[in-house]
Amino acid sequence: MKILKIVLLIVGVVLIVFGLYNAFVPQQVLDIGPLEVNAKEGLTNQTLGMIGIGVLALIAGALLKNRR
Repeated sequence: MKILKIVLLIVGVVLIVFGLYNAFVPQQVLDIGPLEVNAKEGLTNQTLGMIGIGVLALIAGALLKNRR
């Protein structure tokens, strides 16, 4: 159970960080010579879902008790 707890905590943190990165860092869309276009999507359903699943994984990892 201790390994599952550690895995859930790590997966939760990674999902939250990756979701926030996708939400707030502009992505390069087009680069033609001197012309460069960037887009910022913001909070989409996909990024909110990643953040939500990450939070649930963190909570599950924090509440998981060790068996003896």
